[in-house]
Amino acid sequence: MSLRTSLPKIVTDTVPGPKSTELLKVRKDNVTDAVAMLAPVFVDRAEGAMVQDVDGNIFLDFVAGIGVLNIGHSHPEVVEAVKAQCEKYFAPNLNVFNYEQYPRLAEKLNEIIPIEGEKQTILVNTGAEADENAIKLARRYTGRTEIICFAGAFHGRSYMTMAMTSKCHPYKTGFGPLPQGVNRFPFPYCYRCPYGLEKGSCDMHCAKMFEESFFLEYVAPDETAAIILEPVLGEGGFIVPPDEFVQELRRLCDKYGILLIADEIQAGYARTGKMFGCEHWSVRPDIVVSAKSVAGGIPVACVTARKDIMEAVSPGELGGTYSGNALATASALKVLEIMERDDYCAKARHIGDMTMKRFQEMKEKYEIIGDARGVGAMLVLEFVKDRATKEPAKTETKAIINECMQNGLVVLGAGVRDNCIRFLMPLVITDEQVNAGLDILEKAIAKIDAER
Repeated sequence: MSLRTSLPKIVTDTVPGPKSTELLKVRKDNVTDAVAMLAPVFVDRAEGAMVQDVDGNIFLDFVAGIGVLNIGHSHPEVVEAVKAQCEKYFAPNLNVFNYEQYPRLAEKLNEIIPIEGEKQTILVNTGAEADENAIKLARRYTGRTEIICFAGAFHGRSYMTMAMTSKCHPYKTGFGPLPQGVNRFPFPYCYRCPYGLEKGSCDMHCAKMFEESFFLEYVAPDETAAIILEPVLGEGGFIVPPDEFVQELRRLCDKYGILLIADEIQAGYARTGKMFGCEHWSVRPDIVVSAKSVAGGIPVACVTARKDIMEAVSPGELGGTYSGNALATASALKVLEIMERDDYCAKARHIGDMTMKRFQEMKEKYEIIGDARGVGAMLVLEFVKDRATKEPAKTETKAIINECMQNGLVVLGAGVRDNCIRFLMPLVITDEQVNAGLDILEKAIAKIDAER
């Protein structure tokens, strides 16, 4: 059986094995601990949804590079596209020489990204850089300074995006002062409603609070350039906002001349069962920021906006040395071709249906599971000590993640309270692999639930 179609298999007595343990010493001596590490192993090779470490252990990857690898590890067609480009040139820098892949990728993104009217796209290197450029565009176009973001959001680690990111530790503490002009509004987290109300009977109280309170007491709408929203709250725990909430945001943006920015960095490129998460909305954003999975693991990020917004900036005001380099754009063009041809959105919906069915069955059996939610193959389990009080089970969540790791399944935490596990399986995963991973997960949950 090839690695691509294999199942998890741990061959060492412990994880990490001896070779990874030796390399961990090299890392400890030479790399700061400030760079986080989830799996204490070193990769030898990776294909599809499977990763083999230097000790021969085979892991099932339910993290996919935190959403980078929707197309899976080392997709053979993407590998060939990058190889072919490598033989021609790497990065001649678009500010010096033109090369076809950049405008071709922009053309494709303008075709598929759900913004009304004419669009233009710029390419940069990372999601944080893309968010920064989206804010620059919004401020220039509107002539305003204020930005509204949301509790639980994660937008990056650069200074502007760090200010927009919600969680203090480990992302912001001690790094101040942060840029001004950032205002935070509660996210519509229905499982833990910040207003103590219940979904279905709340009459969208959270959305009404914009005009009834937020615009009166915290930030004036006529000073607000943009509202930036993740279609599915990522780091904050894979929370899907009610469509009525987003409709109200669109109404407010139209009323007050505010731009609506969709941060698709984790939700984009078929992850939610549509090519972009904001396609689940009944309204359209003015700017879409995307990154992660667009190039199958090679860094590139995209800012797509209405043409009139892009035309507010002048030549030389946007760009970067490596932005939209030829390797990344060649990879991205192939990724998009494959995703459309092989209907990766349908793959995400299928994976999501399979997984959520199992999640609901687990929730019936294990009291530690407080909530199961998500859309497409962007799913989460939230763990609680008590379902009535919803007290976060932070220690137990970490124990479940570690137990999965020891048995060949890699999963990642999420949530402001560190009591969620997010699931981002590569969309090339087989049904057999999905079920194998869920079996390992359920055994871990059962063990930790029984030990409480």
